[in-house]
Amino acid sequence: MIINVDLVARLINEQFPEWSHLSIKPVKNGGNDNRTFHLGDHLSVRLPSAAAYAPQVEKEQKWLPIFAKKFSLAVSTPIAKGNPNKEYPWSWSIYKWLDGDPLSHNNIDNLNHLAIDLGSFLKELRAIDASGGPLAGQHNFYRGGSLSIYNEESRNAIKNNSDTFDGGLLSEIWSLALDSEWESEPVWVHGDIATGNLLVKDGKLCAVIDFGIVGVGDPSCDAAIAWNFFDDTSREVFKNELNFDEGTWNRAGGWTLCKAL
Repeated sequence: MIINVDLVARLINEQFPEWSHLSIKPVKNGGNDNRTFHLGDHLSVRLPSAAAYAPQVEKEQKWLPIFAKKFSLAVSTPIAKGNPNKEYPWSWSIYKWLDGDPLSHNNIDNLNHLAIDLGSFLKELRAIDASGGPLAGQHNFYRGGSLSIYNEESRNAIKNNSDTFDGGLLSEIWSLALDSEWESEPVWVHGDIATGNLLVKDGKLCAVIDFGIVGVGDPSCDAAIAWNFFDDTSREVFKNELNFDEGTWNRAGGWTLCKAL
C-alpha cells in the first residue's frame, strides 16, 4: 500500500472538500503503524499503513474525545473520520495538530521533572473509568495483557542472543517478570509510551499522542520507558510517581526486555 501526498489529496478532495485548499506534506518521523501528514498549519491526517493497524481508528475516534477532558497534558483528538474507498481500504482520521517535538535527551530540561510529569499523566489515565474499554488482545498486540503470551518468543530470543548477552541474567529478569500477574481491576493503558509519542515544548513534556493501541488491563506495559530513556535517578522518581508495587515494576522490566529482544 503506497500512502503518499497524492493519495491523501484525493481522499480530502472527495470526502472533505472544505479542506481541499490546504497544503499537504508528510510529517517528519510520521510513524510506522500509521502514516501522518500535515493538512495546512493546524490539522493532520493519519492513515493506518496496514490491515493490522486499521482497528486503531475506531478506538481513537471513540475514546480520545472522552480522554481529552481528563488530562492535564494535551492529547491528540480526532475531529473527523474518513471512510475507505476504492483506493484506500480502511477508515482514517483528521486531527487537530499539536505543537511540540518528539522527546529526546537534547530537548528536555530535567529528567526528574519529566519522570514526575509522565508518571502523573499515566496515573490520570489509570484513573479514568475503564468499564467498556477494550481488553488487551490482538487489536493492541496484547499490551496490558499477560506477558506469558510472549514467553516462548522471548525465551527463544534470549537463547539465540546468548553469545552477545548474558543469557542467564536475561532469563532471570524474564522469570521474575512472569512471577506475578495484575490482580486488580483492569485500568487504561496507552500501550506505546515511547519517545516518538511524547511531545516536548520549551524543555517540558506538553502532549501525548498516538493512542492507537490503547486498551484496558495491566499498566506495567506503559513503564518500559523507565529503562529505555531514564537514568538511574529519574527511573526511581518515575517508579515512585507511578506508585507501582514490586510485581508490577518487575513486569514493566519484562515488557522492556520483551520489546528489546
